[in-house]
Amino acid sequence: MQLTPTFPEQNISIARVGVIGGGQLAWMMAGEAPSLGLELVVQTPNESDPASPFAAETVLGAIDDATATAQLAKSCQVITFENEFVDLPELAKLERQGVCFRPALKTLEPLLDKYMQRCFLRELGLPVPEFFTLDPGEPIPEVEFPIVMKARRHGYDGQGTAILKDRESLEKTWERWGYPPVILEAFVPFDRELAAIAARNSAGEIAIYPIVETQQEEQVCRRVLAPAEIAPSIVLECEAIARTLLERTQAIGIFGIELFLTPNGKVWVNEIAPRTHNSGHFSLDACRTSQFEQHLRAVSDRPLGSPELLYPGAVMVNLLGYESARDDYCDKRRQLAEIPNARVRWYGKSESRPGRKLGHVTIPLNAPDFQLRKLGLEMAKTVEAIWYG
Repeated sequence: MQLTPTFPEQNISIARVGVIGGGQLAWMMAGEAPSLGLELVVQTPNESDPASPFAAETVLGAIDDATATAQLAKSCQVITFENEFVDLPELAKLERQGVCFRPALKTLEPLLDKYMQRCFLRELGLPVPEFFTLDPGEPIPEVEFPIVMKARRHGYDGQGTAILKDRESLEKTWERWGYPPVILEAFVPFDRELAAIAARNSAGEIAIYPIVETQQEEQVCRRVLAPAEIAPSIVLECEAIARTLLERTQAIGIFGIELFLTPNGKVWVNEIAPRTHNSGHFSLDACRTSQFEQHLRAVSDRPLGSPELLYPGAVMVNLLGYESARDDYCDKRRQLAEIPNARVRWYGKSESRPGRKLGHVTIPLNAPDFQLRKLGLEMAKTVEAIWYG
């Protein structure tokens, strides 16, 4: 099927952005689009998905349904991504017909498979742990424990990642996953986990948000502290990693870069997400330009906005499902909204299940630098006592 989309390269102002995915990331993008004079068209499996009611148009289809993406392309001038669960070979057929994807498929290609991503990062000279691949049917080699096992594709929010302490747990976990292709990598004994959110537009302009500390439980992000309480030299190193990655991939859009910081001050790259990222949600209520507005600016050929914090700091707490239920938790949301200066973002998902991201709370922090982390953790405890208590 031959398409006749409108190209950004034709110097026609971009007014409609297509998004493959209709979850909370697309929902937050949809909230920022009107201020830029943009409309969003989303491709998503269900009309009840969070972004669908707020989109100018919805194309119903699975994330990896290229036929639905072809339909999406008829309604917008550029297409971007909410997640990485796409079928690149099928999208490449559309790209050859003139569909504009941002980030470009050549940018995504080395990043979607975790083994290929690790190889690519190593080629760039970025610091990554030792790693190797393990394919179905191969015997498990002798390895040092603890070790980290990751599914090469489709892992998210702790799914497809396991920290394993012995050979028996490795064998049982791989069996439970169904023996997919995986990578095994050396466990990094980190002191803190960090993240860099960075954007690049087609003019080569780059904006990097304050480096943040992320705190995980069971490999799922629970809270984010902005800015991270780290030495200026570590900040510069994290920013340099982000800049190298965006420039070498010729990225257009926002990237989330997950990092480890060891007790001796060594920074390691954990994973790259070529999209808006959970660790940047604080920017929606605490930065001059949110990561969602910034991503739309980048993919629609607009100048990037300032990523600076509007307050000395901020803490973001994820509201994770803790039960299987159909509940909008109105009473708990009301209690959270009563916390001074708290901003509650509820994603409107139809049902809860353990570990599912249902919303988040951001609280600005006003304190001297040396007290920000302590205050942020105290506020996070307040939020979590209401939500999980």
